[in-house]
Amino acid sequence: MKLEDVQSPQDIKKLSIDELKDLAEQMRQGILKRTSDIGGHVGPNLGIVETILAMHYVFDAPKDKLVYDVSHQSFPHKMLTGRAKGYLYPEEYDKVGEYTEPTESPEYDMFYAGHTSPSISLSLGLAKARDLQKQDYNIVVLIGDGALSGGEAFEGLDAVGALDTNFIIIMNDNQMAIAENHGGIYATLEELRKTNGTSENNIFRAFNLDYVYEADGNDIEKMIAVLSKVKGTKHPVVVHVKTQKGEGYVPAERQLEDFHWRAPFQIASGALAHTSNKDNYHTVTRDWFLRKAKEDPRLLVISSATPNSFALEKEQRDALGDQYIDVAIAEQTGLSVLSGAAKGGGKPVYPVMATFLQRAYDQVIEDYALNNNPGTMLVFGASVAGVTDATHLGIWDIAMLSNIPNLVYLAPTTVEEYLAMLDWSVSQDKYPVAIRVPAIGFEHAKGEVESDYSDINKFKVVRKGSKVAVIGVGDFFPMAEHTVELLAEKGIDATLINPRFLTGVDTELLNSLEKDHQLVVTLEDASVEGGFGEKVARELGTSDMKVKVYGLPKRFIDRYKPADYLNSLGLNSQTIAQEIMELL
Repeated sequence: MKLEDVQSPQDIKKLSIDELKDLAEQMRQGILKRTSDIGGHVGPNLGIVETILAMHYVFDAPKDKLVYDVSHQSFPHKMLTGRAKGYLYPEEYDKVGEYTEPTESPEYDMFYAGHTSPSISLSLGLAKARDLQKQDYNIVVLIGDGALSGGEAFEGLDAVGALDTNFIIIMNDNQMAIAENHGGIYATLEELRKTNGTSENNIFRAFNLDYVYEADGNDIEKMIAVLSKVKGTKHPVVVHVKTQKGEGYVPAERQLEDFHWRAPFQIASGALAHTSNKDNYHTVTRDWFLRKAKEDPRLLVISSATPNSFALEKEQRDALGDQYIDVAIAEQTGLSVLSGAAKGGGKPVYPVMATFLQRAYDQVIEDYALNNNPGTMLVFGASVAGVTDATHLGIWDIAMLSNIPNLVYLAPTTVEEYLAMLDWSVSQDKYPVAIRVPAIGFEHAKGEVESDYSDINKFKVVRKGSKVAVIGVGDFFPMAEHTVELLAEKGIDATLINPRFLTGVDTELLNSLEKDHQLVVTLEDASVEGGFGEKVARELGTSDMKVKVYGLPKRFIDRYKPADYLNSLGLNSQTIAQEIMELL
């Protein structure tokens, strides 16, 4: 059977084992074709083909509900639910997203899923709704790739352990997260693998869950057999499945971390289609870590399973030794470790993706800011140019962080300013600090930058003018700078301001503008609601000056091109300069 002819799971139910194996090979070729062309999650999808084939062969979706944790391993699921062409034909790629998406397939994609660890809890809700309505169908959860280390996964296991109803958890154990796994639970899983599931040290049974082990999750016949045994179960059960991440593609099997997610590459060799030796904010952060660790034995680098966010390869992580800790996929713990290490006299730095930081909002407030411990948090991907999938947007960070007491949130505009802020943050002992790492471009300072940021919320006037003041936040400072240049061409000598701080406003400076300015404009690469511009507008609300706030709307956006999206909003220097002229 040709993969592109599969329109629903019903189409595969009469296939023989040999035919299913052939289909699995076609699916792997589709995964490689798409990811090599446009990038994507290679290893997770290659490794789970037989498991998902067996799920759709044994269970009866969409009646039975299949829920995918993270869902970066859902390509095989999409192929079997009418979306195979999105992996075979380049003109169809844009029609199929990286993660499960209900608007893409309301029947088969139960939830938007891009973050880790919620699948068990989401499915518990499904189970309760099913049972209250006295309906009869299977609920099947697929979780793996380190997601079991996330706190919500444990909460879900604990709650499900009290059920007395159908609930099936497939634990995909490929011995990896994004990078290597960290944490005691993975030693327990290793013991279960070595004993073929017979060890008494069984965390799943400790949660009052039934347990089944399958040592070869990449054998379609064995997977059909084990899932057939648990189908229709009347109590919660975990099917612990050992798989090979990157199965069937040698480069992905050998380079597990590099092929978790891969930019476009050459299938024959696995080599990237395009490489660059240019520095970026990830590499300069990595180099700063390695240099600072040698200078100060108190430096501690904290990762929550994303060392790739700051370009630390395995060799470099090993070189840091005890000055590096990976707390697994657990941002809550990452924040608390940051605060605790600062309290203990260390110099901790916690790089974290803005989209994942959302999971630890309580810890930012309670453990970090309220305790007022002087650590350093580096917020990556906080931009319209971050990950452009609705599940991974990084545009809510200013609204989240800038309104928390005690916390100092800095927004550098150049690499030199970023490094200066980083140096200052780890040297000071008064404030919990966060730094919004730039994501658009790699700007260099045109002159010297300050080394001391102790004068909190003090803005920097880069160019003094009149009539109009343009304040450009972080990544949008170059846009503000260009806007001022365009205004100069129109005869307006505008003031240009780099605010540097996002957690407050320079009251003295803003109020001083009133004597010779008619308009204050703010530009920020984030949601305007709850953001920086609103703070400026509030401060100047009783003045005679107009305030115009530019930024991103409060809207979920998905699979977009940043430049096109910004232009559609009028967020470019030409449009802004024209609108300023109309407001004067």
